[in-house]
Amino acid sequence: MGLIDVMLKRRSTRKFNTEPVTKDELDKILQSALLAPTSRNRKPCNFMVVERKETLTQLAKSKDHGADLIGGADKAIVVVADALIADTWIEDSSIALTHMHLMATELGLGSCWVQIHLRSKEGRDSEEIVRDILKIDDHFRIVGILAVGHSDDIPKAHVLDEIDKGKIHFIV
Repeated sequence: MGLIDVMLKRRSTRKFNTEPVTKDELDKILQSALLAPTSRNRKPCNFMVVERKETLTQLAKSKDHGADLIGGADKAIVVVADALIADTWIEDSSIALTHMHLMATELGLGSCWVQIHLRSKEGRDSEEIVRDILKIDDHFRIVGILAVGHSDDIPKAHVLDEIDKGKIHFIV
């Protein structure tokens, strides 16, 4: 599958079945994250792989809307960036999340990026909630969590005819 095919096929999957993600699949997803470029090659991101159902359930309750799906995933990968290393932690984390999302698609897995940064749960900051669950220091920032698993409910791929070429502007 070419890269454009992977991009077209990449969809957010919110329902997972019980088939486990293999070690090889997980390793490839994590390798893709470690290959993600970062500003000035500072590499501020760490990747916390959550497998315990109890912890997945806690993370599923880390924000008011849109995190429930984590509870049904086989794994969740929390991208934790050290803000003391780089002020580009948002961008660096986002690129890593995208790489992992695309690799999960390449492997035929379902995945969904769950935004944590700038989200809340009943008025409490979601990043703070996730830091408490994972017991990590305050200088670590969390843009998002990638929920990963096998799925029988992956949405249909996009097609090139759907893209809005009107968003492209040439400056000559």
